[in-house]
Amino acid sequence: MNKLTVMLFALAVSFATFAQKDELKATEKALKKKDYAAAKAAIDPADALITNADDKTKAKFYYLKGQTYAGLIETEPTLDNFDIASTSFNTLMEIEKEMGSTKYTDLANPTLQILISDLRTKGAESYQSKDYANAKSELYLAYGLSKNDTLLLEYVANASYLEVDSKKREVKKKYDDGTITEEEYNQAVTGLNKDFDESLGYFIQLKDMGYTGITTIYTVRNIETGKRENINSESQMALMVKTKAYDEPQTEVTESKLPKIVKNIASIYNEQGDKEKAIAAFEDARKVAPNDVTLIQNEAVLHYKMGNLDEYVRLINEAIALEPGNAVLYFNLGVISNEQGDVEKAKEYYSKAIEIKPDYKDAYSNLGSAMLEKDKALVEEMNENLSNFDKYDAIKARQVILYKEVIPIYEKAYELEPDDLDTIRTLMSLYENVEMEDKYKELRAVYDGLK
Repeated sequence: MNKLTVMLFALAVSFATFAQKDELKATEKALKKKDYAAAKAAIDPADALITNADDKTKAKFYYLKGQTYAGLIETEPTLDNFDIASTSFNTLMEIEKEMGSTKYTDLANPTLQILISDLRTKGAESYQSKDYANAKSELYLAYGLSKNDTLLLEYVANASYLEVDSKKREVKKKYDDGTITEEEYNQAVTGLNKDFDESLGYFIQLKDMGYTGITTIYTVRNIETGKRENINSESQMALMVKTKAYDEPQTEVTESKLPKIVKNIASIYNEQGDKEKAIAAFEDARKVAPNDVTLIQNEAVLHYKMGNLDEYVRLINEAIALEPGNAVLYFNLGVISNEQGDVEKAKEYYSKAIEIKPDYKDAYSNLGSAMLEKDKALVEEMNENLSNFDKYDAIKARQVILYKEVIPIYEKAYELEPDDLDTIRTLMSLYENVEMEDKYKELRAVYDGLK
């Protein structure tokens, strides 16, 4: 009985081998004719038989299958066809790497490069149209075929993050519109926060591989058009300048993307309620880049959201020590000081921000608002002395002096952003209260035109 079983098994293997060879031959013939539908009909049944084949046969099978589905993409550019073609070529390369051979990998390479290019283009189009689900899948397939191109993995991570983020925005809109209840909203958000795990994995992978995304950009100016053009290398840039058709060669090194990657990791942990891991993510990154001001700022913002205001202030001051000419840092300290009730300190910080950046509109608005904090006490005093005309008039005079001090601040804010309705309304009220009728009427006309 055992002999019979062995014999039957041997016959089954023999028939399977013949079937494989027939199907592979049929696939090859169809591919030569570029009849990809016929090639698919021949190669698909061999899937069930290839498991027990030898490595040479497997390599040939996955090469032919990759070629078949890559050919089908010409008329059917579906994600499934891209996926099967990519998976087949990846499997082929793994098998031949184990074998120490590159026979079919070399044959597949031209098709492979076209496939990578098509996936990159398709993924970029999906990304730009905010179809993040497809962009993520398409770009990840391209990355799978071109592991050295880590920029692709960055885009995959971003697309994966934005896919979930956009869904959260949709849910928030439904809640704001009253379409769903608060309970339904909370349930949906909880579920979506778990969906961030995929993008979190990609971002951690980028961080762990030491990815910075730093690139060197070479450009020259086209003398005829006056426009700058990107060049592939420094040597090519030099050659183009020698032609006398180009000049003004420039080399620019982009900033590291590590701070943004870590920020996203921390943001996801924070969204998922794991604040300790969020802080740990920043601490790990600071070990690599201790003087990166962007990292420090992002960590500070997280502490601010967690209510750790003292730690926020400490970190912002640490950033200021590294970048004393950063107006935004002083502005942020102004906001915190104002929130903590230290208005005088807030005014100092806003003034410092303006000193560094004279066109900082928000700093002017916040400085004006901080200065007007005194008005609350004056209004209370006036309300308490409605029947004491002399005292009321004296307080009113102090109020007018305050308004006249604040007006130039808001006028500068208006000059910098003339269509900001909040600034216009505040300035109109100030003009009206100090009886600057001409300026009030002039600004009223502007306001009515913007509404």
